[in-house]
Formats: sequence, C-alpha cells, structure tokens
Amino acid sequence: MADLIFDIDGTIWDTTDIVAESWNRAAKESGIKEERCMITGAILKKEFGKPMDVIADDLFGDLDLNKGTIDKIMELCCDYEQHDIEVNEEDLTYDGIIETMRELSKKHKLFIVSNCQSGYIELVMKKNGIEDIISDYVCFGDNGLQKSENIKLIMDRNDLKDAYYIGDTMGDFLSTKEAGAKFVFASYGFGDVKEPDFIIKSPKELKDILM
Repeated sequence: MADLIFDIDGTIWDTTDIVAESWNRAAKESGIKEERCMITGAILKKEFGKPMDVIADDLFGDLDLNKGTIDKIMELCCDYEQHDIEVNEEDLTYDGIIETMRELSKKHKLFIVSNCQSGYIELVMKKNGIEDIISDYVCFGDNGLQKSENIKLIMDRNDLKDAYYIGDTMGDFLSTKEAGAKFVFASYGFGDVKEPDFIIKSPKELKDILM
C-alpha cells in the first residue's frame, strides 16, 4: 500500500501574497530601505521550496548585512508570517486538496515534509483541520536537514516501503529521487518538472493514480 508524503506551499496551499506583505513589513521594521522592500507573491513562488537559509540569502544576501542580522530579519519575517496566516480567514488551499487528502487517508498513510520553519507544518494542519490524518511530519526548521534527508527520515522511522512524494518544484523532484521515493508533480503549483513519475493538474487527480 502506497504511503503519501506531501509538500505544503504550491501543493496544499498558496500563501505567497499574504507572506509577501508579512515579510515586507518585517524588512521595513528591521531598517531595510523601503525601495528594497519589494517582495511579491511572484518572487516568493520562485523561492518557496528552498531551505530558509537559501531564501534569506536570495532575498537579502546582497545587502551589507552580517549573517546574524539577516537571521534576525528572517526570524521576524517568519513571526509576522505565522501571525498573518493564523488570523487570515480566506481559504488558501487548492480546490479539492483537503477533501482528496481525507479520502486518501482512508486507505493510505499521509505525511508532510517541507523546507519551512519550525511551527509552520503545525499551523498548516491546524488551519485546515487535518491533524487527525497526518501520521508524521518534519521540516528543515526542526533539524536543519535538507529535504531529501527529511524525506528519507520519514520513510525510515515509519518503515515506508512504497512512498510517493507530492510536490511542485524541481527541487522537490531531485530530493525525492535522492531519497528513493516516487515523485508526483503537482503542476498546478509554483514550479516545473520535466520528467516526473506522475503528473497531476489538480489535487483530485491524485486519486486516479492511487485509488
């Protein structure tokens, strides 16, 4: 029986516009000049999926700031992001994803692996009411490991023999292959993958592959 490991951003939901506002506010309050606080949802769609330290370098690495200062800016970005998503009342999920996950959970074990900060996966589960169907989860912020290592960690500690990772970027694909799992490309998300094992154009199509 296949076990399913889900990415979050670009696969379960799209928070990029909200997060862009949060991060711009954090950057301004951290003293970055306003003309440099031009983070947009489109920019974040190219960044999400990368480890947080890589995103920080992409966004702020060219500024004359030491690593400690950049780390503090990113910490504030994440604090504001967490708050703004938590109080948001708009449905940010892709159409059909939560219903599909619930249906699949009747026959398959579900997991989450992300390159996000600590606490983000818990927020995603709480906001979408899926705590009861997620068997295990881990992220970069929890242990500093790359996505391939965390996919393998989930596979090993849950004894997964036939794992599918559902993600939306080339980084997801490469991490999945390195971990030894099958890759399902969520083409409705943020990225592009040339030769995935499977392609879905909407969350509901995942059932066609597995059920």
